[in-house]
Amino acid sequence: MDFETPKSKAQSAIQFAHQAERLSLLPHDQQSEHSEETTAVEAKFITPSDPVVETANGGRLPAVPLSEALKLNQLKDQVEGSEATPKVTHLPGSHMGRQQTIADVAKQAAAKEEELEDAHSGSTQKNSSSQSSSHEAPLGSAIPPSRTNPLFPPLPLYGPPSLLRNLQCTSLRVSSFFLSLAFLGVIVLGSAFTSIPLMFRHIGLRLTFRNPDARRPFHQEEVRRRNIRKEAENVWKRQKRRNSRTAGQSSDEEAGQNEEYEPKEGGKDPLVCDVGYYARRVGLDIETFKVQTEDGFIITLWHVYNPKEYTSVSQAHRDYGEAEVFPPGHVANGQKNGASATQFQEGKRRYPVLLVHGLLQSAGAYCTNDDDSLAFFLCKSGYDVWLGNNRCGFEPEHQMLKYSDPRMWAWNIRQMGVMDLPAFVSRVLSETGFEKLGLICHSQGTTETFVALAKQQRPELGNKISVFCALAPAVYAGPLIGKMYFKFMRIISPGMFRVFFGIHAFIPFMMTMHSYLPGLLYGAMGYRVFSFLFNWTDDRWERDLRDRMFQFAPVYVSAESMRWWLGRECFAKQKCILATRDEGKQEDEEDEELDDYIKNKNQPLEQAVSELENEHHQSRGRGAWYDEQVPPFALWIAGSDDLVDGRRLLRRFERGREPYCRIVHSKVIEEYEHLDVIWAMDSIEKVGKEVREVLWKTAPVEAKDTCRIPSGCDGIASLE
Repeated sequence: MDFETPKSKAQSAIQFAHQAERLSLLPHDQQSEHSEETTAVEAKFITPSDPVVETANGGRLPAVPLSEALKLNQLKDQVEGSEATPKVTHLPGSHMGRQQTIADVAKQAAAKEEELEDAHSGSTQKNSSSQSSSHEAPLGSAIPPSRTNPLFPPLPLYGPPSLLRNLQCTSLRVSSFFLSLAFLGVIVLGSAFTSIPLMFRHIGLRLTFRNPDARRPFHQEEVRRRNIRKEAENVWKRQKRRNSRTAGQSSDEEAGQNEEYEPKEGGKDPLVCDVGYYARRVGLDIETFKVQTEDGFIITLWHVYNPKEYTSVSQAHRDYGEAEVFPPGHVANGQKNGASATQFQEGKRRYPVLLVHGLLQSAGAYCTNDDDSLAFFLCKSGYDVWLGNNRCGFEPEHQMLKYSDPRMWAWNIRQMGVMDLPAFVSRVLSETGFEKLGLICHSQGTTETFVALAKQQRPELGNKISVFCALAPAVYAGPLIGKMYFKFMRIISPGMFRVFFGIHAFIPFMMTMHSYLPGLLYGAMGYRVFSFLFNWTDDRWERDLRDRMFQFAPVYVSAESMRWWLGRECFAKQKCILATRDEGKQEDEEDEELDDYIKNKNQPLEQAVSELENEHHQSRGRGAWYDEQVPPFALWIAGSDDLVDGRRLLRRFERGREPYCRIVHSKVIEEYEHLDVIWAMDSIEKVGKEVREVLWKTAPVEAKDTCRIPSGCDGIASLE
């Protein structure tokens, strides 16, 4: 091995110190004795294209560009006397001592070259065996590609705080406050103006003694449920008065204790952003777990449970741990110490199910319809239900970064899929002691999953999922992306996008309004604004619950994430999350050729696909997104959805473009819009019960042997 000269080694040490300072939490001149532990020491690659910076104290800093991460590792190798090749490491430890700062290395390099060479050459040889060039390594370790996917351009590098950076951040926060507020004002005014014709139509019907609600598709059912809810409120009031007059429990209470699900809350809905409150209204409860992602974000996981058969675990148990997913022995350890695994007897365990929410929402969206909420329905059916809330959400939190640091907001859909989703899955499996779980996602939740499972991202995650149930899958853009206000966000440059919407949270004033406005007013405004933006209606929702539905939205998301969705480079331009516009056009041309072939030859689809492949001497699966590790898919597509095009995704699977994907269930519900799959009054009948059956059909046989059979799943055979 050819080692570098002392002069070049000293230069490398100086360059390494400068590069490490660029990627550290704080600049060198702002570090105290304690904060020296937050200096950057090495880049760890979660996937070949997703590096994070590990600091001297083992912390993680996100949002480092690929080229900067490679440069840090290359200089580090040169300082340590290793081969100057860009290493890709994912092990928790670092070659450098945890307490040794970057400045120390720079000072010692020139004086102790021989010691460094001797000390680290053996260490390098030892660790070289742990470096894998295979995408099938635990964290997808491999030499990173020299370029990034055009669908996922590099994130900006902000670096540690400095006078210049602070001035830039302040100026962008000021400009974005006024400009994004003006943008929001235009949207609110637009929603108000478009509501005027509806208001006059409503008044006209009232003046002619007609009920405008009578035209709603579930009007009679809404009236019936309203009456039941009012009676339940009166019963709750009488019970509270009776309890206040008696020292002991009444006979009604004793009878209630014999019920399987005894409500602990009741009365008139106060419209609060508290998922636990709505769980207690139906006899369930919620406990909150904190999870640390591999790039240091602290995200929230809600566990839905029946308090009559499960006791909430301690706060210490529910707190976050190390930034590591699927640690060795996590299943065995979960069976011994997991929150759920230790409380259910063999044969009575619940199969775990994870639900992930959509854009600008929280997992509370699955908990707003009383017993017809998908989360509560699955829990009462016999599943162990967990609700994942993506990074930032209602309370942005990171292990090292603060809200004001732009690095906390430098993420988009890929980080949510590559970092957040594996962290959720790992924690749920560690708490339940199962090898796999069922995954249910809506809208953006499906996007992050489709991205995460792609063979260029984290395909090994598919081995942990028994089935992926996609509700209103967001893979291809619908016609709504061409609306004027979305088009404005697409035509402005990335720099101007940041001037308008900043480099921190996207229009944080919405969350400020959420904090101060009464629930009734906020719910009404939320519906009008989102209805105007996304062409939704509440025709199929229970209108009395509509204001409750919007108590859990919006949440904090990054401006960078919204730029990925709506800016000029990514989804809005390409119209797809995993294919460029040119690839999409080629796909359309091939589909047209296939349609003509089927029409002219009068042949079934599969035969026509096979013959065209032979004719062109190329497989239609040559551009497949997924490999053999992908789990089974189940799709519920809203046929009247203008936001995304679910039919096109289904067509991709049906026409042989994903040879490894197995579609175990697919359904197009023609009358459904984007949110109807979780909020429509008949969503349990048309979606929920089918999801329940698919989850059980695809569950591993060995898991079924230890679990109770969910209600409604007797006689359902396992997937072959």
